[in-house]
Amino acid sequence: MSTIWYECKIKYRKTDEATGTQKVTTEPYLVDALSYTEAESRITEEMSAYISEEFKITNIKMANYAEIHPFENTDRWFKSKVSLMAYDEESGKERKSNMYLLIQANDVREAYDNTVHVMKTTMGEYAIPAISESPIMDVFPYFSGEDGELEDLEKFNARKNSKPEIIKESDFEDPMEFETALEEDKIEA
Repeated sequence: MSTIWYECKIKYRKTDEATGTQKVTTEPYLVDALSYTEAESRITEEMSAYISEEFKITNIKMANYAEIHPFENTDRWFKSKVSLMAYDEESGKERKSNMYLLIQANDVREAYDNTVHVMKTTMGEYAIPAISESPIMDVFPYFSGEDGELEDLEKFNARKNSKPEIIKESDFEDPMEFETALEEDKIEA
């Protein structure tokens, strides 16, 4: 059975960390569910763990994602449009069918690379005509409690919740050192 994802919009008061003021915000989340009723129940349960104050579910709609792929050390979600190419022998024309993947990455370039990584086992031809940042804040997959699924859920959450590494300026080599070493080699020769 294929997974059905529902996009749920949650409205609540959020405290701005910089100023300390509260403002009303609406954020979309994704849940894996079998029906709208289950999606409402699941998002209420999931958000109760994160939001201590009152919140309101303002919208629930079926999302059109074929697959969801979290990656380690990333913090944003991107919607990748993938066009699968197939040759129709009867008409002699090439047909395209589109699917959308939700890919976790830090920027568009990394989202493209992650999409290519996900699609590398695809036997047919494909193209990636569009990648855009998704407003999705978090993804909550379904978990039935079976042993095999526990490990999969832990892996999914570990990847999803890992934070990007922050690179310090001291980690980069000084480009002037490299150029100076090249100039010294030319003088010696």
